[in-house]
Amino acid sequence: MTDTAPAPSRRRENTRTRLMDAAAEMFAEVGIDAASVEAICERAGFTRGAFYSNFASKEELFLALCARSAETTVAAVRERVTSIEDRGLDATGEVLHLVQEVLEVTGDDRLDVLLGAEIRVQALRNPEFAEAYLALNRELGESVAQLVGDIAEARGLTLRLTAEAATDVILSAWVSTTEIALMTRRTASESRALLAQRLEQLVRLILE
Repeated sequence: MTDTAPAPSRRRENTRTRLMDAAAEMFAEVGIDAASVEAICERAGFTRGAFYSNFASKEELFLALCARSAETTVAAVRERVTSIEDRGLDATGEVLHLVQEVLEVTGDDRLDVLLGAEIRVQALRNPEFAEAYLALNRELGESVAQLVGDIAEARGLTLRLTAEAATDVILSAWVSTTEIALMTRRTASESRALLAQRLEQLVRLILE
């Protein structure tokens, strides 16, 4: 006999997912302050009752989105790191290509970039949001730092910075570059080309 989740639990999870998806779009488009509960419910196709049976407030939903974003991004990066390491670091491409391959798991999508910017703005204003954002940064940084350190060791390279410091520089450039690409209305392919250019410059500075 196969165990299955009760129908109400599946429906509740589906409702939460649709509300979060609608909220992610709204927050990305107009920001959390301008996105009303009513507008989120309308976009998701639910009533206010459905909203408040899943989230105590718009802020709680925002924190849930932060957590989901963290889980999705970190899982994608770790999967890409594992894939690269399984292929063998000493026989795979150039250092720049490896780092870029990891960071390309996100950043092309307009709404993702906008939502990330909104999360950072709210983190500056709200200590609770800041805690969630910093947790995402720590996990993402640990995964990329692991890759940077492993690449350097496998190839006998010397870093001018620690792997952690190098990762901070790379991730900061990644965030600013994806946002600039969006501001200047670049296409996804143009955004990737700009990111590749920035990463190449940084990698040359980081490696001795």
